[in-house]
Amino acid sequence: MDRRVAEDLIDGQLSWPQLKEILFHPKDPERFQVVMDILRERLGWKEPVLLPLAEHLYVVQKGSERVVRCDCGFEFGDCRENWKTKARVFVRNDESLLLEIYPQMMHSDPEWMELREFYCPGCFALLEVEAVPPGYPVLFDFEPDIDGFYEWLGLPLPSSAGD
Repeated sequence: MDRRVAEDLIDGQLSWPQLKEILFHPKDPERFQVVMDILRERLGWKEPVLLPLAEHLYVVQKGSERVVRCDCGFEFGDCRENWKTKARVFVRNDESLLLEIYPQMMHSDPEWMELREFYCPGCFALLEVEAVPPGYPVLFDFEPDIDGFYEWLGLPLPSSAGD
């Protein structure tokens, strides 16, 4: 994958025809490495990024630990634990709060569903939104198998300086 195309992909700047071409053709074997190189350069952290986890969130190798980190550098802790438990949470659970983002009669019934907005405590970037029944446990999206993924890619795991 061309570096410029990869940068546009990361920035959400590709047109639908360009994106469709990428989606519907065989994956370029170098794409992951190109994207990771761009992310590492942009973030500028001394610790290596192992995997983008979500928009603004990355799994980073920090010494012997693998931590979830936001663009701003805030660390949510071990990637095997639910990062959302360390995020700032805003819950939209009544009509007035839902009307801030939905037109009248277009929102859910707050007795049946609430919206949980998860924000980074460091930079207040919106990281995720859950739509769940009131009282439902915080969702743990997934725990990536980083070792297995790198093995599948046939790439060595990046290591921290000094490891």
